[in-house]
Amino acid sequence: MSHMHKSFTIDEHYLNSLPFPAIVMNQDGQVINLGKLAEQLFDFSATTIKEHTTSFIHENLLRQLSLETFQAILQNNDSTYINQIQLKTYTNEEITTALLAKPFTEQGEHFVLMMFMLPELMINAVSSSSTLVDLKQGLDSTFMTVTIDHDGFILECNNEFLKTSQWTPKRVIGKTFWQLFPENKESEKITNAIWRNLNNGQTWQGEIEKVTKTGQSYWVLLTAIPTFNLETNEQQFLLIEKDITKSKTIQHQLEKIAYIDTETGLMNAHRLEKVISNMIEDERNFSFVYLSIDKFYTLKELHDQHIDQSLIVEFTNRIKMYFQDSTMARINENDFVVITPLSEWFIQGFLSYLQQHPIYNSNVAVPISISGGITRYPEDQTTFSQLMKASIATITTVREAGGDKIVSLSKATHKALNRKALIEKRLLQALDQKNLKVLYQPQIDVNTGKITAVEALVRWEDEVIGVVSPDELIPIAEETGLINNIGSFMLEKACEQALIWKKAGLDLKVSINSSVREFRDKNMAKSILGTLAKTGCPASLIQIEITEKFALEAEAATFITQQMRKLENEGIAFILDDFGTGYGSFRYMQILPIDTLKIDKTFTSSLLKSEKTQKLMHGMVQLGKSMELKVVAEGVETAEQADLLITYGCDAIQGYYISKPIHAEDIEALLVK
Repeated sequence: MSHMHKSFTIDEHYLNSLPFPAIVMNQDGQVINLGKLAEQLFDFSATTIKEHTTSFIHENLLRQLSLETFQAILQNNDSTYINQIQLKTYTNEEITTALLAKPFTEQGEHFVLMMFMLPELMINAVSSSSTLVDLKQGLDSTFMTVTIDHDGFILECNNEFLKTSQWTPKRVIGKTFWQLFPENKESEKITNAIWRNLNNGQTWQGEIEKVTKTGQSYWVLLTAIPTFNLETNEQQFLLIEKDITKSKTIQHQLEKIAYIDTETGLMNAHRLEKVISNMIEDERNFSFVYLSIDKFYTLKELHDQHIDQSLIVEFTNRIKMYFQDSTMARINENDFVVITPLSEWFIQGFLSYLQQHPIYNSNVAVPISISGGITRYPEDQTTFSQLMKASIATITTVREAGGDKIVSLSKATHKALNRKALIEKRLLQALDQKNLKVLYQPQIDVNTGKITAVEALVRWEDEVIGVVSPDELIPIAEETGLINNIGSFMLEKACEQALIWKKAGLDLKVSINSSVREFRDKNMAKSILGTLAKTGCPASLIQIEITEKFALEAEAATFITQQMRKLENEGIAFILDDFGTGYGSFRYMQILPIDTLKIDKTFTSSLLKSEKTQKLMHGMVQLGKSMELKVVAEGVETAEQADLLITYGCDAIQGYYISKPIHAEDIEALLVK
């Protein structure tokens, strides 16, 4: 049976809490769950009854209940009460009982909760009613309590509730459960969830906002419990509430402090993100205006020490005056955001307004220059993160052009940001579906003329985006944190391929590029060694290429150096890639376990055009040799370049003169040649 292993909201725990034997049946008449009292009544274990594949209605307990009646119960929104019905146990014993059947829906399927109200259990329930009375009296003296019927109408409430809610019994009885809460989307969402839980036989507990008769807000810790009224034979629900308004007010005050910039009174970036998310959820159109004070720190130096605070306060006052009825936030010391429906020409008029209303310091006007970006929702960008990125990109462009302008997101920037966002989205999918490819570019040992190593390079051709070059892919991957995923993917593929070549008798080392971001993870070395162990690849076949930026950070971060040493001790070699293009410090060459220098292709490409480049290249090769490092020149495209580099003393060359990046099978063909 397909339903037997499903999980239902009405479970054994709930069934066992009921005062009567109870079972849950699906729409085919098969038993899904039953309580302990039902097991005892029918002499049927839970395991036996769940494994029973024949129709429960047709052949077992409820032979008097016709299929038509059962279908009517399923389709009915209300509970069905049958005064007398004959049951038959597993041992063929006949039992007469009342039946209360309550239909419910779970994940689009129909079910029925059936309670068998045996006369002797009714007597027991009544006899224990004094305990229930004592319990209710205790609750009434401590908590607010409200009883509602199965349709959600209020049947009764206690004095504690009336006192807090300001209702009178005459006015509140007959009101609905939903009328006790504020009329907004958030409240509607929570109350519907509570109601759904109750109707599925589950309790609900949590903090929730309510309203008094006059519409004043108050907060309660609510416990909503499904109950059963023995006198009326009907389902009811009990709401037990504790007033937490005072503690909630304190919490809101603390949140306000956390969300407000104390110097200006504007909201901060954290609060702005929440506001923007709500506006996006409500599908409200707006312009996201990012305003940044140019050369803020220079202004502070040029004027006295009091300028800092007064400048920001006065600038904030001008934003408030100009952008009245707009939402404003302070992002950091000199950056502000205005959320407004106002037109572009009006927003740009803020610069003229500042000139007409200058900020003075010691009776001297402070020359404020503003760089601003206007990004529209939803035309330009559709998330808070995208709006921020677009604004920063726009302001960068404005500043490069001299600043003191407020401009809209350009078509080129808009297109670039949209492509970037699409790449981020598609890259997650590509990594998940293993859609990235690995190509290999060979290096030739100049002494033997043989290919001794290859560099593994990631390639991605997406069906939606098209070809994404490494120069475009890697920065985005580093920014989003997906570089770690790409690094793991590349390492695993490189190890697998190196092992294939080794087994084929080809002695080839494979180098992979690694980012400093990956090595900031203190478990990076452990992870790399784990991949080597998993693939069975010898560490001596793997080389890791790092940039000068990586080397500079590794020099200052002891734990990165330690990880590199650990990998070196296992047999992995490190190559300093793009040598000559980064930071002019050679100290890391002494500290870090670097085996090889790879001179950047920018020097190789201009080698035959400039005598200075030739001297510089020759010097770099000699530097590497003097430190007993291997030297590789990349970007070699002609025989003339190769010959000159060999005379300088390079150990290996790499570039299109040898081969462009190719598939693993093509490397093997090249080796045969």
